[in-house]
Amino acid sequence: MHGAAPQRQIEFPAYLAKVRAFSREVLRPAEDRVEDEDAIPAEIVSAMRDLGLFGISLPAAYGGLGWNMEQQVLLTLEFTQASAVYRSRFSTTIGLTSQVILDYGTPDQRRRCLPAMAAGIVTGAFCLTEEAAGSDAGAVATRAVRDGSDYVITGVKRYITNAPDADLFLVIARTGPEESGGEGLSCFLVERGTPGLVTPRHSRMMGQRGSHVGEVHLDQCRVPAEALLGGREGNGLKMALRGINHARTHVAATCVGQAMRLMEEAVGYLNQRQQFGSFIGEFQALQVLLGESQAEVSAARALVLDCARQFDQGPIPHGEIACAKLFASEMVCRVADRVVQMFGGQGYLEERAVARLYRDVRLFRIFEGTSQIQQINIAKRLLRAAAKEG
Repeated sequence: MHGAAPQRQIEFPAYLAKVRAFSREVLRPAEDRVEDEDAIPAEIVSAMRDLGLFGISLPAAYGGLGWNMEQQVLLTLEFTQASAVYRSRFSTTIGLTSQVILDYGTPDQRRRCLPAMAAGIVTGAFCLTEEAAGSDAGAVATRAVRDGSDYVITGVKRYITNAPDADLFLVIARTGPEESGGEGLSCFLVERGTPGLVTPRHSRMMGQRGSHVGEVHLDQCRVPAEALLGGREGNGLKMALRGINHARTHVAATCVGQAMRLMEEAVGYLNQRQQFGSFIGEFQALQVLLGESQAEVSAARALVLDCARQFDQGPIPHGEIACAKLFASEMVCRVADRVVQMFGGQGYLEERAVARLYRDVRLFRIFEGTSQIQQINIAKRLLRAAAKEG
């Protein structure tokens, strides 16, 4: 793995403006093509690399742009006003995989992986979820057994974003005894082409067409001991959560970006469609739906930005991230439903962007931790804090 993204030579406001223009002038016009072909055109992926989107979260020392979390959220609000599928192509690289390597990798692992990831030469895939290990992440059954100077990994991962497209797989596997739970998990860096690693064709999903999600099969997959992240067994679940909390913050911002697009579509339609001799935006029933939606979008935006600022100040605000992800993902689904209602029959036609958005945003209440898991995590943190004070 080699290659490096260009060093940052642009101030953030100018870069934000470039991303905004790219989202509107390049990404939006290609949305129907992505939907029809179930793939992002190669020239757009190349343009995303050239723009540096694969390196927004990585330090300049590794070829990244070095933007902080607040800046990453502001960028996300721009590029996710286009289809969220575009974000999915680099999301597993900028959050789930690179941040775990950045925080826990050995110096050699960081030098070997991160510059190529920042340049978009290497796409990362985060391999945690299994048939019996979804919300219960500590129930991972994939095993990594030491064999001389190697590890042999066997198991099946599912719902892995970018599985068919990834070059590097961050695999969470059990190195400890079965009863060791999350403590007995370790992380491994497995390159595509390693014998025993296979990625079947991606699954067909209700929405997010063009985002390739599928299984990763590891059958006696042999990797050198140097593939063990950080060079030590154990602590794998803690490592994984570093990437997950970064990703959850980005998902919350993505929900706000998608809601902003939905509101733009709604306002445009209400100001253009006429019934009973008037523009339908003059009807109070639709104004109520519009006003309620905008209030929720504004609240979610403020919550996510506050969460990002706390992230930058440190330590990572786990409780606030759960709140932001919960509220924003539920919010965007409510907004999507209202906007389809405002469009009436037109909102149910595939030729309208709101129909696609309605399907796409439903996923956000499920992945990176379901809404119910976020609710439980929030409640547990409140109860633990109260117990300590008592």
